[in-house]
Amino acid sequence: MVMVTKAPPPRPAAPARRALRLLLAAGVTAASLAAVPGTARAEGDASGPTTLTVAVSQSIDSLSPFLAQKLTSTSIHRLAYEYLTNYDPKDARTVPGFATSWKPSADKLTWTYTIRDNSTWSDGKPATAEDAAWTFNTMMTDPDAATANGSFTANFRKVTAPDPRTLVIELKKPQATMTALDVPIVPKHVWEKVGDFSKFNNDQRFPIVGNGPFVITDFKVDQYLKLKPNKTFWRGAPKFDELVFKYYKDGDAAVAALQKGEVSFVPNLTPAQAAALRTQKNIKVNDAPGRRFYALATNPGARAKDGTAFGNGHKALLDPAVRKALFLAVDRATLVEKVFQGHAVEGEGYIPPRFGAYFWKPSPAQRRAYDPAAAERLLDSAGYRRNADGKRVGKDGAPLDFRILCHATDPNDKAVGKYLQEWWGKLGIGLKVECLDSVSDPWLKGDYDLAFDGWSVNPDPDYVLSIHTCGTLPATPKDTGATDNFICDKEFDALYAQQAEEYDPARRADLVKRMQSRLYDTGYMNVMAYPNALEAYRTDHIRSITTMPEAAGNLWGQDGYWSWWSAVPAGSASGGGSGGGSSTGVAVGIGAAVVVVAGAAVVLGLRRRASADDRE
Repeated sequence: MVMVTKAPPPRPAAPARRALRLLLAAGVTAASLAAVPGTARAEGDASGPTTLTVAVSQSIDSLSPFLAQKLTSTSIHRLAYEYLTNYDPKDARTVPGFATSWKPSADKLTWTYTIRDNSTWSDGKPATAEDAAWTFNTMMTDPDAATANGSFTANFRKVTAPDPRTLVIELKKPQATMTALDVPIVPKHVWEKVGDFSKFNNDQRFPIVGNGPFVITDFKVDQYLKLKPNKTFWRGAPKFDELVFKYYKDGDAAVAALQKGEVSFVPNLTPAQAAALRTQKNIKVNDAPGRRFYALATNPGARAKDGTAFGNGHKALLDPAVRKALFLAVDRATLVEKVFQGHAVEGEGYIPPRFGAYFWKPSPAQRRAYDPAAAERLLDSAGYRRNADGKRVGKDGAPLDFRILCHATDPNDKAVGKYLQEWWGKLGIGLKVECLDSVSDPWLKGDYDLAFDGWSVNPDPDYVLSIHTCGTLPATPKDTGATDNFICDKEFDALYAQQAEEYDPARRADLVKRMQSRLYDTGYMNVMAYPNALEAYRTDHIRSITTMPEAAGNLWGQDGYWSWWSAVPAGSASGGGSGGGSSTGVAVGIGAAVVVVAGAAVVLGLRRRASADDRE
């Protein structure tokens, strides 16, 4: 465990003292200052509550655990609900969560979980195995309840709770994810009253009943979400008095808010923002290998399970030669150097290098290196020749002009889009970059040609692989499936089924790598980079906090609740919390602690929002 040394509280600077005298003269108390949303209690000031404010730019798609798929939403659910198991913040091994232990039968078709006896719902009712059984059975019997996490229960035959502390799951066939079921367990007594799971977003009545370390207390769409500590949480209550996720559409505005002390933490920084923040007093920049990939997704022909095609994707992208030529004309090394400015790794496989057992790289013969001349030859041989104006035309004589969906809140999308326009323009291919605040509507309707895509990968890769299986397509064009971009490939599906049943770690890892190889060869998904987790926080708000993994890990979007649960206010005399069995009180900075006073003249009038990642 890294020890945190408490520095003596510094004396406020002269401007801060003047501001304090003015405010006190006006009748503003220290307690009322500390209570302002978005501020943290000054070190040495034990009178007021502490608030940890996290700037986010991704909209919350739903507060229903049955529907939510975006990173911000699923991160919040990890705070509000327990899962059967959790991941150790040190090395991501499986540790107890809602279940304290688990045991498979000899044939591994029946799994018995012992549910902890010291977990209660935030409304005071006991949390039992019956809640877990109801959660899983609802997902098994209601397709709408299976929208977000149905891949985990598709192989379940029967789920029962013979007593309050015993959960039994019977499988149709072996399933390798039984110690990594990333499904929030919900309170039966609340959720059994829900009629239509496709429409219930769980955002009308507060506080929302949960059994995680935090309780959701308030929410305004694209403004904020507030949480309070769950005082009865079995692992111990969080140290901050309130946690706020505050929405910022503009990343620069979020950074400015961090500098002013309005927010405590900002994720998804650009390299330029990170460089500027490194020189700022009381701000710590965290730069670590991330769990995300950044990719080009092509529309493979949007369709539903019933076979109905929909959307308006460009037909030329159904040709593997066109997809391959486009990616041959993408210089990933330049993107890493120029766009990410070295804060990323060149992308190839689907699983980031951080997950070593599953990380895959194409063979030299298979690899699509940057080769625009080869792209030219491939298009020529496939019949996509230039017309008199130098434009590539399809077999129908129409020019190859594509659209790409871009997240307006992500400067990386815009920068990469400009490079693609230049590189593909040299091939005679046009590209329109369509930047939207939310890409979800056209994406779900199949109204796109290409899109910038990215997902955060869990220690167990099953879920992020499942979103490319045929079974995740929407039932009809009017429905919403769990698919990412409508890929349905029988060979990929067969490999997915095999890895899902394989308990041997080495054999399963080999199957996962073969799946990535197949995904790479089809060219529907082209991974360009693995971005670092580039984020920053105020050391005069946060005294210590846990990264995951413990060595060189991220704070935002963890596989668990460790960062915000463990965070210690700068004014607290207590040490950091400890995680699932390993030392996790990681010191991340100690700073001067009078930001509330020093910034008092502006903090009362400033409120804004923050940076981004969508479709995760």
